[in-house]
Amino acid sequence: MFTTIVDRYVFRQAAGAVLLILLSLSGVVWIAIALRQLNVVTSQGQDVWMLVQMTTLALPNLIAIIAPFALLIATLHTLNRLNSDSELIVLTASGANVWTVAKPLLVLAVIVSLGVAYVNHYAMPWSLRQLRVYIVAMRTDLLTQVIQPGRFTSPEPGLTFHIRERTLDGELRGLIMHDTRDPRSASSFLADRGNIAKQDRSAYLVMEAGHIVRRPDPADAGQIIAFDRYTIDLEQFEKKAAESDDLRPRERYFSELVDPGDSPAFKAEPGKFRSELHDRLSGPLYPIAFVLIALATVGRAQSTRQNRTQWMVAGFFAGAGTRLVGLAASNLVTSSASAVPLLYAIPIGASVVSLAMIVAPGLRRGRMSSSRALARSPAAPGKA
Repeated sequence: MFTTIVDRYVFRQAAGAVLLILLSLSGVVWIAIALRQLNVVTSQGQDVWMLVQMTTLALPNLIAIIAPFALLIATLHTLNRLNSDSELIVLTASGANVWTVAKPLLVLAVIVSLGVAYVNHYAMPWSLRQLRVYIVAMRTDLLTQVIQPGRFTSPEPGLTFHIRERTLDGELRGLIMHDTRDPRSASSFLADRGNIAKQDRSAYLVMEAGHIVRRPDPADAGQIIAFDRYTIDLEQFEKKAAESDDLRPRERYFSELVDPGDSPAFKAEPGKFRSELHDRLSGPLYPIAFVLIALATVGRAQSTRQNRTQWMVAGFFAGAGTRLVGLAASNLVTSSASAVPLLYAIPIGASVVSLAMIVAPGLRRGRMSSSRALARSPAAPGKA
Protein backbone atom coordinates (compact mmCIF):
# COMPACT_ATOMS: atom_id res chain seq x y z
CA MET A 1 0.00 0.00 0.00
CA PHE A 2 2.73 2.46 1.00
CA THR A 3 5.96 2.44 -0.97
CA THR A 4 7.93 5.18 0.77
CA ILE A 5 8.84 6.23 4.28
CA VAL A 6 6.95 9.49 3.72
CA ASP A 7 3.71 7.60 3.04
CA ARG A 8 4.01 5.57 6.22
CA TYR A 9 5.02 8.61 8.27
CA VAL A 10 2.08 10.77 7.14
CA PHE A 11 -0.39 7.90 7.51
CA ARG A 12 0.83 7.14 11.03
CA GLN A 13 0.58 10.79 12.07
CA ALA A 14 -2.91 11.23 10.63
CA ALA A 15 -4.26 7.87 11.83
CA GLY A 16 -3.06 8.53 15.38
CA ALA A 17 -4.73 11.94 15.36
CA VAL A 18 -7.97 10.46 14.01
CA LEU A 19 -8.13 7.85 16.77
CA LEU A 20 -7.38 10.40 19.49
CA ILE A 21 -9.94 12.92 18.21
CA LEU A 22 -12.56 10.23 17.56
CA LEU A 23 -12.21 8.86 21.08
CA SER A 24 -12.35 12.38 22.54
CA LEU A 25 -15.45 13.38 20.57
CA SER A 26 -17.13 10.05 21.29
CA GLY A 27 -16.39 10.51 25.00
CA VAL A 28 -17.93 13.97 25.02
CA VAL A 29 -21.02 12.71 23.18
CA TRP A 30 -21.29 9.70 25.49
CA ILE A 31 -21.21 11.94 28.56
CA ALA A 32 -23.86 14.22 27.02
CA ILE A 33 -26.12 11.23 26.33
CA ALA A 34 -25.51 9.84 29.82
CA LEU A 35 -26.46 13.14 31.46
CA ARG A 36 -29.61 13.32 29.37
CA GLN A 37 -30.54 9.76 30.33
CA LEU A 38 -29.64 10.16 33.99
CA ASN A 39 -33.31 9.95 34.92
CA VAL A 40 -33.11 6.25 33.97
CA VAL A 41 -31.23 5.76 37.24
CA THR A 42 -32.93 8.37 39.40
CA SER A 43 -36.61 8.14 38.42
CA GLN A 44 -37.04 4.76 36.78
CA GLY A 45 -35.24 2.62 39.30
CA GLN A 46 -32.52 1.29 36.99
CA ASP A 47 -28.92 0.63 38.01
CA VAL A 48 -25.79 2.34 36.70
CA TRP A 49 -24.93 -0.62 34.47
CA MET A 50 -28.22 -0.18 32.62
CA LEU A 51 -27.37 3.50 32.10
CA VAL A 52 -23.94 2.57 30.68
CA GLN A 53 -25.46 0.00 28.32
CA MET A 54 -28.17 2.32 27.02
CA THR A 55 -25.86 5.27 26.42
CA THR A 56 -23.28 3.06 24.72
CA LEU A 57 -25.91 1.56 22.42
CA ALA A 58 -27.07 5.04 21.47
CA LEU A 59 -23.52 6.07 20.47
CA PRO A 60 -23.25 4.30 17.04
CA ASN A 61 -26.20 6.40 15.92
CA LEU A 62 -23.85 9.42 16.00
CA ILE A 63 -20.56 7.78 15.00
CA ALA A 64 -21.36 8.18 11.30
CA ILE A 65 -21.41 11.96 11.87
CA ILE A 66 -18.50 12.12 14.33
CA ALA A 67 -15.98 10.01 12.39
CA PRO A 68 -15.76 12.22 9.25
CA PHE A 69 -15.32 15.32 11.42
CA ALA A 70 -12.59 13.56 13.39
CA LEU A 71 -10.87 12.84 10.07
CA LEU A 72 -11.26 16.46 8.94
CA ILE A 73 -9.76 17.85 12.14
CA ALA A 74 -6.97 15.26 12.15
CA THR A 75 -6.08 15.98 8.51
CA LEU A 76 -5.97 19.73 9.11
CA HIS A 77 -3.84 19.19 12.21
CA THR A 78 -1.43 16.83 10.42
CA LEU A 79 -0.95 19.12 7.43
CA ASN A 80 -0.46 22.15 9.67
CA ARG A 81 2.09 20.23 11.73
CA LEU A 82 4.00 19.21 8.60
CA ASN A 83 4.01 22.86 7.58
CA SER A 84 5.09 24.08 11.01
CA ASP A 85 8.02 21.66 11.08
CA SER A 86 8.97 22.71 7.51
CA GLU A 87 8.54 19.10 6.37
CA LEU A 88 6.27 20.07 3.49
CA ILE A 89 8.80 22.67 2.38
CA VAL A 90 11.55 20.03 2.38
CA LEU A 91 9.38 17.61 0.40
CA THR A 92 8.51 20.31 -2.14
CA ALA A 93 12.17 21.29 -2.50
CA SER A 94 13.06 17.64 -3.15
CA GLY A 95 10.66 17.50 -6.08
CA ALA A 96 7.57 16.04 -4.36
CA ASN A 97 4.13 17.46 -5.05
CA VAL A 98 0.91 17.67 -3.05
CA TRP A 99 -0.11 14.14 -4.10
CA THR A 100 2.84 12.71 -2.19
CA VAL A 101 1.13 13.73 1.03
CA ALA A 102 -2.37 13.20 -0.35
CA LYS A 103 -1.91 9.47 -1.02
CA PRO A 104 -1.73 8.24 2.62
CA LEU A 105 -4.45 10.70 3.66
CA LEU A 106 -6.79 9.44 0.94
CA VAL A 107 -6.08 5.85 1.98
CA LEU A 108 -7.06 6.82 5.53
CA ALA A 109 -10.20 8.49 4.15
CA VAL A 110 -11.19 5.27 2.38
CA ILE A 111 -10.71 3.34 5.64
CA VAL A 112 -12.92 5.82 7.51
CA SER A 113 -15.49 5.63 4.69
CA LEU A 114 -15.64 1.85 5.02
CA GLY A 115 -16.05 2.26 8.77
CA VAL A 116 -18.90 4.73 8.27
CA ALA A 117 -20.57 2.34 5.82
CA TYR A 118 -20.26 -0.50 8.35
CA VAL A 119 -21.80 1.63 11.09
CA ASN A 120 -24.62 2.81 8.81
CA HIS A 121 -25.59 -0.61 7.50
CA TYR A 122 -24.91 -2.89 10.45
CA ALA A 123 -23.71 -1.39 13.75
CA MET A 124 -26.33 1.36 14.02
CA PRO A 125 -29.41 -0.81 13.24
CA TRP A 126 -28.14 -3.54 15.56
CA SER A 127 -27.48 -1.14 18.46
CA LEU A 128 -30.84 0.59 18.09
CA ARG A 129 -32.61 -2.76 18.09
CA GLN A 130 -30.80 -3.74 21.25
CA LEU A 131 -31.73 -0.39 22.76
CA ARG A 132 -35.38 -1.11 21.95
CA VAL A 133 -35.09 -4.42 23.82
CA TYR A 134 -33.74 -2.63 26.90
CA ILE A 135 -36.54 -0.08 26.75
CA VAL A 136 -39.11 -2.87 26.61
CA ALA A 137 -37.41 -4.56 29.58
CA MET A 138 -37.52 -1.31 31.52
CA ARG A 139 -41.21 -0.92 30.76
CA THR A 140 -41.87 -4.50 31.84
CA ASP A 141 -40.12 -3.95 35.16
CA LEU A 142 -41.65 -0.53 35.70
CA LEU A 143 -43.64 -1.25 38.83
CA THR A 144 -41.41 -3.96 40.25
CA GLN A 145 -38.42 -1.60 40.27
CA VAL A 146 -39.84 1.91 40.45
CA ILE A 147 -42.55 1.53 43.07
CA GLN A 148 -40.97 1.62 46.50
CA PRO A 149 -43.10 0.91 49.61
CA GLY A 150 -44.12 4.06 51.44
CA ARG A 151 -42.98 6.42 48.67
CA PHE A 152 -44.84 8.40 46.02
CA THR A 153 -43.11 7.92 42.67
CA SER A 154 -43.83 9.39 39.22
CA PRO A 155 -42.50 7.42 36.24
CA GLU A 156 -43.72 10.25 34.03
CA PRO A 157 -45.47 13.60 34.54
CA GLY A 158 -49.10 13.26 35.56
CA LEU A 159 -48.76 9.67 36.80
CA THR A 160 -48.18 8.84 40.47
CA PHE A 161 -47.88 5.47 42.24
CA HIS A 162 -47.85 4.53 45.90
CA ILE A 163 -47.89 1.16 47.68
CA ARG A 164 -48.02 0.35 51.35
CA GLU A 165 -45.81 -2.74 51.06
CA ARG A 166 -44.50 -5.42 48.73
CA THR A 167 -44.53 -9.04 49.87
CA LEU A 168 -41.74 -11.53 49.26
CA ASP A 169 -43.66 -13.11 46.38
CA GLY A 170 -43.95 -9.72 44.62
CA GLU A 171 -47.55 -8.93 45.54
CA LEU A 172 -48.33 -5.23 45.98
CA ARG A 173 -50.43 -4.23 49.03
CA GLY A 174 -52.32 -0.97 49.47
CA LEU A 175 -51.93 0.22 45.88
CA ILE A 176 -52.79 3.77 44.77
CA MET A 177 -52.42 5.06 41.21
CA HIS A 178 -53.34 8.65 40.30
CA ASP A 179 -53.46 9.43 36.57
CA THR A 180 -53.83 13.08 35.46
CA ARG A 181 -52.03 12.82 32.10
CA ASP A 182 -55.31 13.78 30.50
CA PRO A 183 -56.53 16.82 32.51
CA ARG A 184 -60.05 16.36 31.15
CA SER A 185 -60.36 12.86 32.62
CA ALA A 186 -58.43 12.45 35.86
CA SER A 187 -58.66 9.02 37.49
CA SER A 188 -57.54 7.49 40.76
CA PHE A 189 -57.22 3.73 41.33
CA LEU A 190 -57.23 2.25 44.84
CA ALA A 191 -56.78 -1.47 45.40
CA ASP A 192 -56.12 -3.74 48.36
CA ARG A 193 -53.59 -5.76 46.38
CA GLY A 194 -52.10 -6.09 42.94
CA ASN A 195 -49.70 -8.16 40.84
CA ILE A 196 -47.62 -7.85 37.70
CA ALA A 197 -48.62 -10.33 34.98
CA LYS A 198 -46.30 -10.80 31.99
CA GLN A 199 -47.32 -12.11 28.60
CA ASP A 200 -44.86 -12.19 25.67
CA ARG A 201 -43.33 -8.69 25.50
CA SER A 202 -46.21 -7.03 27.38
CA ALA A 203 -46.82 -6.53 31.07
CA TYR A 204 -50.07 -5.90 32.90
CA LEU A 205 -50.97 -4.56 36.33
CA VAL A 206 -53.75 -6.70 37.81
CA MET A 207 -55.53 -4.99 40.73
CA GLU A 208 -58.00 -6.73 43.00
CA ALA A 209 -60.66 -5.52 45.45
CA GLY A 210 -60.57 -1.82 44.76
CA HIS A 211 -62.28 1.32 43.52
CA ILE A 212 -61.89 3.76 40.64
CA VAL A 213 -62.59 7.45 41.25
CA ARG A 214 -63.17 9.42 38.04
CA ARG A 215 -64.17 12.99 37.34
CA PRO A 216 -64.84 13.46 33.60
CA ASP A 217 -65.94 17.04 34.20
CA PRO A 218 -64.33 19.19 36.95
CA ALA A 219 -67.71 20.79 37.57
CA ASP A 220 -69.39 17.45 38.30
CA ALA A 221 -69.05 15.17 41.27
CA GLY A 222 -66.60 12.28 41.02
CA GLN A 223 -67.76 8.82 39.96
CA ILE A 224 -66.83 5.87 42.17
CA ILE A 225 -66.70 2.45 40.57
CA ALA A 226 -66.04 -0.68 42.61
CA PHE A 227 -64.28 -3.68 41.06
CA ASP A 228 -63.19 -7.14 42.10
CA ARG A 229 -60.50 -7.38 39.43
CA TYR A 230 -59.16 -4.71 37.09
CA THR A 231 -56.30 -5.00 34.60
CA ILE A 232 -54.19 -2.14 33.19
CA ASP A 233 -51.81 -2.51 30.27
CA LEU A 234 -48.43 -1.11 31.32
CA GLU A 235 -47.70 -0.38 27.65
CA GLN A 236 -49.54 2.91 28.07
CA PHE A 237 -47.04 4.08 30.69
CA GLU A 238 -44.26 4.27 28.13
CA LYS A 239 -43.97 7.76 26.68
CA LYS A 240 -43.77 6.32 23.18
CA ALA A 241 -46.76 4.08 23.59
CA ALA A 242 -48.21 5.32 20.31
CA GLU A 243 -45.41 3.59 18.46
CA SER A 244 -46.06 0.04 17.30
CA ASP A 245 -43.62 -2.84 17.23
CA ASP A 246 -42.82 -1.94 13.64
CA LEU A 247 -39.18 -1.00 13.25
CA ARG A 248 -38.26 2.61 12.56
CA PRO A 249 -36.08 3.43 9.51
CA ARG A 250 -32.86 3.71 11.54
CA GLU A 251 -33.52 0.35 13.18
CA ARG A 252 -33.65 -1.43 9.84
CA TYR A 253 -30.84 -3.07 7.95
CA PHE A 254 -30.14 -2.11 4.34
CA SER A 255 -32.24 -4.92 2.85
CA GLU A 256 -35.18 -3.95 5.06
CA LEU A 257 -34.99 -0.36 3.86
CA VAL A 258 -34.89 -1.41 0.22
CA ASP A 259 -37.82 -3.79 0.70
CA PRO A 260 -39.88 -2.77 3.74
CA GLY A 261 -42.72 -5.10 2.73
CA ASP A 262 -46.08 -4.37 4.35
CA SER A 263 -44.59 -2.17 7.05
CA PRO A 264 -47.21 0.23 8.47
CA ALA A 265 -44.42 2.73 9.22
CA PHE A 266 -43.38 2.71 5.55
CA LYS A 267 -46.96 3.21 4.39
CA ALA A 268 -47.40 6.10 6.80
CA GLU A 269 -44.06 7.88 6.12
CA PRO A 270 -42.28 6.53 3.01
CA GLY A 271 -40.18 9.70 2.83
CA LYS A 272 -38.30 8.81 6.02
CA PHE A 273 -37.35 5.42 4.59
CA ARG A 274 -36.16 7.06 1.36
CA SER A 275 -34.13 9.66 3.23
CA GLU A 276 -32.55 7.09 5.54
CA LEU A 277 -31.59 4.79 2.66
CA HIS A 278 -29.85 7.45 0.57
CA ASP A 279 -28.30 9.12 3.61
CA ARG A 280 -26.59 5.84 4.46
CA LEU A 281 -25.33 5.44 0.90
CA SER A 282 -24.04 9.02 0.60
CA GLY A 283 -22.51 9.20 4.09
CA PRO A 284 -19.25 7.37 3.17
CA LEU A 285 -18.52 10.03 0.52
CA TYR A 286 -17.89 12.73 3.14
CA PRO A 287 -14.56 11.45 4.55
CA ILE A 288 -13.02 11.61 1.06
CA ALA A 289 -14.51 15.06 0.48
CA PHE A 290 -13.16 16.29 3.84
CA VAL A 291 -9.61 15.13 3.09
CA LEU A 292 -9.68 16.87 -0.30
CA ILE A 293 -11.00 20.06 1.34
CA ALA A 294 -8.14 19.95 3.86
CA LEU A 295 -5.59 19.37 1.09
CA ALA A 296 -7.02 22.27 -0.92
CA THR A 297 -6.74 24.68 2.00
CA VAL A 298 -3.57 23.70 3.91
CA GLY A 299 -2.00 21.00 1.74
CA ARG A 300 0.59 23.25 0.10
CA ALA A 301 3.93 24.14 1.58
CA GLN A 302 3.83 27.56 3.24
CA SER A 303 6.50 29.58 4.93
CA THR A 304 6.28 30.63 8.56
CA ARG A 305 5.55 34.18 7.44
CA GLN A 306 2.29 33.12 5.84
CA ASN A 307 -0.86 32.98 7.93
CA ARG A 308 -1.84 29.31 8.03
CA THR A 309 -4.45 29.71 10.76
CA GLN A 310 -6.97 31.40 8.49
CA TRP A 311 -6.66 28.57 5.98
CA MET A 312 -7.19 25.97 8.71
CA VAL A 313 -10.30 27.78 9.90
CA ALA A 314 -11.51 28.08 6.30
CA GLY A 315 -10.96 24.36 5.74
CA PHE A 316 -12.86 23.38 8.88
CA PHE A 317 -15.83 25.62 8.15
CA ALA A 318 -15.90 24.48 4.52
CA GLY A 319 -16.14 20.86 5.67
CA ALA A 320 -18.68 21.63 8.40
CA GLY A 321 -20.76 23.69 5.98
CA THR A 322 -20.72 20.87 3.45
CA ARG A 323 -22.00 18.39 6.02
CA LEU A 324 -24.68 20.76 7.31
CA VAL A 325 -25.95 21.28 3.78
CA GLY A 326 -26.02 17.49 3.40
CA LEU A 327 -28.12 17.14 6.54
CA ALA A 328 -30.51 19.80 5.25
CA ALA A 329 -30.77 17.94 1.95
CA SER A 330 -31.56 14.75 3.86
CA ASN A 331 -34.56 16.48 5.44
CA LEU A 332 -35.59 17.74 2.01
CA VAL A 333 -35.51 14.21 0.59
CA THR A 334 -38.06 13.20 3.23
CA SER A 335 -40.66 15.38 1.58
CA SER A 336 -39.53 15.19 -2.05
CA ALA A 337 -38.02 12.27 -3.96
CA SER A 338 -36.67 14.66 -6.60
CA ALA A 339 -34.11 15.93 -4.06
CA VAL A 340 -32.36 12.55 -3.80
CA PRO A 341 -29.52 13.52 -6.22
CA LEU A 342 -28.61 16.38 -3.88
CA LEU A 343 -27.43 13.93 -1.23
CA TYR A 344 -24.76 12.66 -3.63
CA ALA A 345 -24.10 15.93 -5.45
CA ILE A 346 -23.07 17.79 -2.27
CA PRO A 347 -20.06 15.62 -1.23
CA ILE A 348 -19.10 14.91 -4.85
CA GLY A 349 -19.34 18.61 -5.72
CA ALA A 350 -17.18 19.54 -2.73
CA SER A 351 -14.61 16.95 -3.84
CA VAL A 352 -14.54 18.27 -7.41
CA VAL A 353 -14.12 21.89 -6.30
CA SER A 354 -11.35 20.87 -3.90
CA LEU A 355 -9.58 18.91 -6.65
CA ALA A 356 -9.73 21.97 -8.90
CA MET A 357 -8.19 24.09 -6.15
CA ILE A 358 -5.43 21.51 -5.63
CA VAL A 359 -4.58 21.13 -9.32
CA ALA A 360 -4.88 24.78 -10.42
CA PRO A 361 -1.92 26.16 -8.39
CA GLY A 362 0.32 23.43 -9.80
CA LEU A 363 -0.71 24.29 -13.34
CA ARG A 364 -0.03 27.96 -12.71
CA ARG A 365 3.39 27.22 -11.28
CA GLY A 366 4.11 24.98 -14.25
CA ARG A 367 3.29 27.76 -16.70
CA MET A 368 5.37 30.25 -14.71
CA SER A 369 8.37 27.88 -14.69
CA SER A 370 8.09 27.35 -18.46
CA SER A 371 7.99 31.09 -19.11
CA ARG A 372 11.09 31.63 -16.97
CA ALA A 373 12.90 28.82 -18.75
CA LEU A 374 12.12 30.34 -22.17
CA ALA A 375 13.21 33.74 -20.96
CA ARG A 376 16.59 32.37 -19.86
CA SER A 377 17.21 30.26 -23.01
CA PRO A 378 19.78 31.53 -25.57
CA ALA A 379 17.13 31.60 -28.29
CA ALA A 380 14.96 34.02 -26.43
CA PRO A 381 14.56 37.55 -27.84
CA GLY A 382 17.21 39.99 -26.67
CA LYS A 383 19.69 37.21 -25.90
CA ALA A 384 21.22 36.85 -29.40
